[in-house]
Amino acid sequence: MTQEVLLNEIILYCRQHANDDIVKKYSRYFKNGYQAYGLTQDLLYAKVDEILQKPEMSMDLVIGTGRLLVRLPEYELTSFAALLLRHYHKHFTRSTFEVIGEWFETGINNWAHCDVICSEIIALFYKKGLITYLDLASWKTAENKFQRRAVPVSMIKLLKTHPNFNELFQFIDSLMMDKEREVHQGLGWFLREAWKKNPDDTEKFLLKWKDAAPRLIFQYATEKMTPDGKLRFRKEK
Repeated sequence: MTQEVLLNEIILYCRQHANDDIVKKYSRYFKNGYQAYGLTQDLLYAKVDEILQKPEMSMDLVIGTGRLLVRLPEYELTSFAALLLRHYHKHFTRSTFEVIGEWFETGINNWAHCDVICSEIIALFYKKGLITYLDLASWKTAENKFQRRAVPVSMIKLLKTHPNFNELFQFIDSLMMDKEREVHQGLGWFLREAWKKNPDDTEKFLLKWKDAAPRLIFQYATEKMTPDGKLRFRKEK
């Protein structure tokens, strides 16, 4: 089976099971537009399982087809790429991580795929010791805002194991003045989770930025604080 044959099989399946009602239901979560076929999750996973049972399947075929899938605009196609690749997680190498970087450069264009890739795929690279957060340094200045968002979002998993939160804060420091809302949300989410585990160091970092960084970061980061606690991070007029 070639990449093109598998790609066409997936597209045909999506067209056969398209559902406009589902597209309308989920479009409200995507302010920048939502182009999709409208597959249910059950149909998506059923097709992934069917594909993976084919005797000719391999990680190389999945990677090659994934490169084609993520370039196409329909939401489910990138979902297929991610689910198929995750199946081969036992065979991940450093070069597989570079494939994920290519995905962001060529096709990841929404927060949902970004966050799923972070939690379900990039987290596995951390777990296997194939990368550290320092390997995402170039992502902090990436053209794609969702690749920049992926830096703090993927680091949420590290909060359970990394001994020095200040090192993590120093790494995201240059992102605190990013201009994109989706990056602000990712940073705020990361800082909220960091605060739950280490409030003292997290609050010191937040105080450093409270008069300069976008307020949306603080809206997310202080979400679990008491009303009085939140007041400490109000921007000085």
